[in-house]
Amino acid sequence: MTERKPLMPKATAVWLVSNTALTFEQIAAFCGLHVLEVKGIADGDVAQGIKGLDPVTSNQLTREEIERGEKNPNHVLRLSEMKVDVAQIATAKKSPRYTPLSRRHERPNAVLWLLRNHPELKDSQIMRLVGTTKTTIGQVRDRSHWNSPNLVPQDPVTLGLCSQIDLDAEVKKGARRVEREKKESDRDLPKGGTLLPAEETTEAPRHAEIVTAKEEAPREESEKEEAARVFAKLQQLKSADTTTVDEDE
Repeated sequence: MTERKPLMPKATAVWLVSNTALTFEQIAAFCGLHVLEVKGIADGDVAQGIKGLDPVTSNQLTREEIERGEKNPNHVLRLSEMKVDVAQIATAKKSPRYTPLSRRHERPNAVLWLLRNHPELKDSQIMRLVGTTKTTIGQVRDRSHWNSPNLVPQDPVTLGLCSQIDLDAEVKKGARRVEREKKESDRDLPKGGTLLPAEETTEAPRHAEIVTAKEEAPREESEKEEAARVFAKLQQLKSADTTTVDEDE
């Protein structure tokens, strides 16, 4: 069973920020919001125009519970038990995000911010976060948008176009998808051959040098070959002497 949250969490957070000394973490945990979103409410950047809802008068929180939280920053606020059970109606499909008219002209700025800071997001994810169209995203990406020279990257959470929780969820989903695609591409790549060790690559040339040196080294003569060579030399000298005597006569 999921933990119950206030019926109007953002309006309740607006009231708690303005009328209590609770920490941003306590208010965020009680209302189911992100801490940065609560900080944006305190700074006036988020939930502009939303009227605060008193959780005490709506029987969602007691004054004693608020005082315990103010005295102990680690205290977790608990929603009061409702006297009447309200049936939770599960919607089959999430309705499109409604963007106020005053904020719609800032959606291209939010799209530009998401494209620069979170390239892992798909166009469908950006459409869910900002409430824009695929055509607008493509025009902002290739700078063919009619107002491209004047676009300034702006955080969609600061603009109030989406919550920090929704943005974090989409970023995590996109990161998991990119990691999964990277693993699949690495698995499909052909494995290259491994390099041979340096000993093997240098051994063959060194062996060739040894063989070449052996082939170029002069072969030693045997005793019979040496005697035959000397005898032939003597015969050659004797023949030369005989030829010289004949010429003198």
